[in-house]
Amino acid sequence: MLDLLALGRRIQGLRHDRGLTLQQLADAADVSVSMLSSVERGQKAPTITVLARIAEGLGVPLPELVAEFTDSRAVVRRAADQDTVDEPGGWRRTILSPVVPGVNFEWIRTTLPSGCDAGVFPAHAPGSHEFIAVQSGTLRLTLGNEVLDLDAGDSAYFAADVTHGYANPGPAPCTYHVAALVMRPRSAQQHRPAP
Repeated sequence: MLDLLALGRRIQGLRHDRGLTLQQLADAADVSVSMLSSVERGQKAPTITVLARIAEGLGVPLPELVAEFTDSRAVVRRAADQDTVDEPGGWRRTILSPVVPGVNFEWIRTTLPSGCDAGVFPAHAPGSHEFIAVQSGTLRLTLGNEVLDLDAGDSAYFAADVTHGYANPGPAPCTYHVAALVMRPRSAQQHRPAP
């Protein structure tokens, strides 16, 4: 199990060793100062994507950053430690997956209110994949110019190196899960995680 306090102290120590302020590391890692501060204080479990960005900002390999803080084959992320984000437009996403060093995988649960459009998300790096499973309601999945309507119980896969969008055209809330294997881009580029 990942020791968040020890990990936070390690990140803070490495940042101090490099003479970086919170803002400088946040900029180098492309994460918010508030997120970085919460991670350093052991108050928030970072996603694998955030942790990989912090490692890159510090100039250390991700496995080296976290390896000494895991003493079990299992990585558990308790419900209380899952990051839930309320997005503009009234939709909510919760990152369910634990942080696993060296694995660029995220499992996300999203709920879109009736008529909500979460927007269009940029293509991820080549080799990225997303699997969608609709728990309730109707999900309109847009992949480039292709539009798919998925109902409760439906699932889909797509190569995520294409722009993609999620919307709820139905009269009831839509809850769905995204399992995403997101490859890191070759050059630094900003992208939003899938909803």
